[in-house]
This record gives sequence, structure tokens and C-alpha cells, in this order.
Amino acid sequence: MKLPVTAVPMLSLGAARSSQIERKNIMQSQGRPATANANSNAAPTADATVALGSVSPALERYTHDVVLGDLWKRPQLSARDRSIVTLAVLIARNQTTELPFYLDFALEHGVTPGEVSEIVAHLAFYSGWANATAAVKVTQAVFARRGITAAQLPPASVTLLPLDEAAEAQRESTVQQNFGAVSPGVVQFTRDALFNDLWLRPGLAPRDRSVVTVSALVASGQVAQLTYHLNRAMDNGLTRSQASEIMTQLAFYTGWPNVFTALPVVKDVLDKRPG
Repeated sequence: MKLPVTAVPMLSLGAARSSQIERKNIMQSQGRPATANANSNAAPTADATVALGSVSPALERYTHDVVLGDLWKRPQLSARDRSIVTLAVLIARNQTTELPFYLDFALEHGVTPGEVSEIVAHLAFYSGWANATAAVKVTQAVFARRGITAAQLPPASVTLLPLDEAAEAQRESTVQQNFGAVSPGVVQFTRDALFNDLWLRPGLAPRDRSVVTVSALVASGQVAQLTYHLNRAMDNGLTRSQASEIMTQLAFYTGWPNVFTALPVVKDVLDKRPG
């Protein structure tokens, strides 16, 4: 049995040619034209062309019925948002094998090349420089194949979004009070490089930066930072139902233990917010 390749590249059950045909049919069934770029997604590796059923029939069934047949079709979160969450997880965990397909899927479902560029830069700070640079090599190949050039990407220096001076002053005061004497360098770069620069870059909306950050924190098990960033995400426009569904998406792509570790924090945030 062949799986429709709507979301999981390394879970393809057919050869590369069959996968492309199935993907074309799915796109057409969704009312979207199958463009040349859509049909030229990254060729699966040798491992990817091996049927899941030849190794784990159970994994094949869960992939077909649960991940592809249910999760990615749930209306609580758009395909664009699910793509942003999944890209953040793959980059944060340095899982670059599956990254080419998910980049293609994201670019075909509303994520722009400029937004991909900003996601990679953002995750350098939130998952580590080496994870971001590892993603650069893979993303560069996808961009080249799709004819995406530097002219389509945000420049290094841009006109920044307005700073919420009151909120930033409060954040800076709290961090300075708690950690200024422990590591003044961290406090300085947190202010100057992150919140007075990175978070103000207009190439990725503040709400989407928050989604990327929350996803990376859960993926790496860093729940201590989750309260602040989930509240920030909701201040930036993320709804309660979207926050809930992000956790559902993350369960499959980070694993149940990581999500259940995060859920008490998420519950506490949602319980304390008005409405």
C-alpha cells in the first residue's frame, strides 16, 4: 500500500517517481495546481524509497492513518502554521534528513523564502549556531533547485519594527536584576542582539517568531523558558486553540514525553490568561 506524500518525506512508500505522482494528485485534489517546482521536490534518499511496511507494518499504518490521514488535515491549524512548527523542530534538533521535503511543503503552503530565511536565523539564537548552519546547507540546495535567489531574501540589515519600549524595559529590568551579576554578557546580548534586533526584523511576523520559538523550546525540552514565550506568542496574536493544536503537532514531531513535560506549563499559561 502506498502512502500519499502530503507531509512526511522519509515516510514515503513508493519510489521517487510514484511519490511525485501521488503528491501531484493530492495537490490537485486540494484545488491547487501542481507546479513544476511542486513536482520537483527533493528526491528521496535510498532509505526513503524502502516501504515502511517492510520494516514496521505498524509504523506504516500509523503514518498513513494517523499522521497523514488525520494530523495534517486537522482544521485547528493551517498547513502553513504546521509547516512552521515542523521546520522549527527539524532545525532545532538538527534533523536535516527530512528537511528538504518539509521546506518544499512549507514553500508550497504559504511560507515565503524570506520567512524561511528568517526562521533559520532566528533558530541560531534559540537552538544554537551549529544547528542553524547545518540547516543552511540543506536549505541552500532547496532554494537553488527552486530558483530562489538572494534577491528574494531579507537583507542582513533592515529597518526594524517599532520597539515596545515599556515591555522591553520591564523585560530588561527583570533579566538585569536576576542575572546581571551572574553573566553580564548574556544580559547584554539578550538585549542588543535578540530583543532590540532579531525580534524586530520584519521578515517574519512577531506571532510567527513566537511560534518558532515555542516549538524549538518544546523540541529541546527547555520548558523553563516556555511561560514567557508562550505568553509572548499569545500577546503577538496566537489564539488559545492554535496554542493547543501546536502541542498536538509537536507530540508527533518531538515525541510524547517532550510534549507532556511542556503541557503543565501550557495549562498554567492558558489558565492565567483572561478569556
